[in-house]
Amino acid sequence: MRKSLTYLALLLPLLMGVPGPSHAADHAATHASVLMYHRFGENRIPSTNIRLEQFEAHLAELTSGAYRVLPLAEIVAKLKKGEPLPDRAVAITADDAYLSIATEGWPRLKKAGLPFTLFVATEPVTSRIKGYMTWDDVRRLRDEGVTIGAHGHTHLSLPSLTPDGIRKDLDTSMQLFEKELGEKPALFAYPFGEWDARSLEIVKGMGYAVAFGQHSGSMHGRHDFFWMPRFPMNESFGSIERLRQALNSLPLPVTDVEPKDVLVKLGQTPNPPVLRFTVDPEVERLNQMVCYTSEGKAITPKLIGERRYEMQAPVPLQPPRDRISCSVPSKERGRFRWFGIQFTVVK
Repeated sequence: MRKSLTYLALLLPLLMGVPGPSHAADHAATHASVLMYHRFGENRIPSTNIRLEQFEAHLAELTSGAYRVLPLAEIVAKLKKGEPLPDRAVAITADDAYLSIATEGWPRLKKAGLPFTLFVATEPVTSRIKGYMTWDDVRRLRDEGVTIGAHGHTHLSLPSLTPDGIRKDLDTSMQLFEKELGEKPALFAYPFGEWDARSLEIVKGMGYAVAFGQHSGSMHGRHDFFWMPRFPMNESFGSIERLRQALNSLPLPVTDVEPKDVLVKLGQTPNPPVLRFTVDPEVERLNQMVCYTSEGKAITPKLIGERRYEMQAPVPLQPPRDRISCSVPSKERGRFRWFGIQFTVVK
């Protein structure tokens, strides 16, 4: 995860003076915000770390009464069934199974009474690599109420593997979960958030209920369940302002997204790619839509049909991954609609 995870277009309006959230509304919603962490208190690795004082401020915000933190599996089940969620529903996740999740992150979450999902990369855990949990640690967290999801075996980018390599990696992961935990996980997160059309279909065929990337946006039931968004949190982009922005986000629902495959092969496929999508009729203020790359490069959306937009980054997307994020201010003061997509860029 790089510093460029931030989406400048969405952050600047909030920094200019959007108030914090009011107390949680009770009206039903069809969306949720999913937060993603990696390390806790490992300050030597800021790109994937949240400082403990930052995380404690996050917990204070999350327990302020303005939000409803729910188990991720519950949110997924309700979205799949079309059942309502409370407004400002939130799920908390962490990737990779770093030891600091067990020693620093989970104890604080447990004390705060907040449910949590851990996405486990099985090879470093099985190999007992320094800085990672052991299977005993994973079992302890599972027994204390943590939901365990899959994150591949080797933690290699799935698009970098052959189809057989992807299947072998995912099969090995699944076998280890069955051996060590006695069950198959239903939730999956792509290593590095990187996917392409081929790996998505293979992941779907493994029987997972949902798969998550690392692109920002509000999770909702009309989104493709196999590249769902999450809001990454780290030292550089873990301010309370950014957290509130994520927690108060609304979906920017779109259809007919092109290109169908987010894999960009340098020298073989157009770079930057042309992104097109159609915005659902419920969305207003489309004349205020702003789009940016993850490096903060502005993109001008062009209306090419009824509610259909086309855009192209002003510079080539950079390997190994790059993102485009679009936002539209909602009618609710201080809340923005988000759509994000991550491209996997390979040489």
